[in-house]
This record gives sequence, C-alpha cells and structure tokens, in this order.
Amino acid sequence: MHEFSFTSQIVQNVLAEAKKRKAKKVAEVYLIVGKLTFLGLDQVRFTYEVLTKGTIMEGSNLIIEEQEGVVECSQCGYEGDFKYDDDPFYHVPMPTLECLQCGNVVEIIRGKECIIKSVKMMV
Repeated sequence: MHEFSFTSQIVQNVLAEAKKRKAKKVAEVYLIVGKLTFLGLDQVRFTYEVLTKGTIMEGSNLIIEEQEGVVECSQCGYEGDFKYDDDPFYHVPMPTLECLQCGNVVEIIRGKECIIKSVKMMV
C-alpha cells in the first residue's frame, strides 16, 4: 500500500510546482525509482491515473525509469549486484545484504531512489 503514499506525494509535489509556475497543463512526469524501494510499478501507474483525474495532470504521460540496486563491501571493496532470496513468507524477493565475494555485510549505495527527474508543463 505504500504505492499510494508514494504516488500521492509525487502528484502533490508536481501540482505545487505547476501552480508556482502558473502551468495550464502537465504533459509528462519522468520518475527514477530504485528497485530496492519495492514499489509495484503497475500500482504506481494505476494510482497516478486515479489521483490525477480532474487535475491539470490528467492524461499526462508517466515515465518510470527503474534504477538497479548496487551494494558495496567495505571489507573487500566489492561493488555491484547482490543476491535475492525468495522467501514465500515475505511474498516478495528480499535482497541478501551479504557480499557475494567475502560474505561480509554490504551497504546499499544505489537502488533506494525515488526522484522526479523532469516534468513537462505548458504555461
């Protein structure tokens, strides 16, 4: 359900910026969303469509670029991909935050982003 909260914040932020710029229409919103946000992108698109109805964003094109996750190991210097464990208890694949080379705990350095990259408005 965090897709609704995420998408609601995006729509509110875009509408606030459009109001500041006295935009008559929002044509496109381009997002970068990290895979480690675990957002369902189909749910984000659906929620976006629902939340923008009746606003200057209605009918705008939503582009979502998915950002791969990258981890870094402070022990051996490894930087790159990581393993996913598919535990049915969680209903989603969960990342294993262990280094693929040495087994040490790794730090996520990319993949948790939620960024509005650009917005096309008509003023």
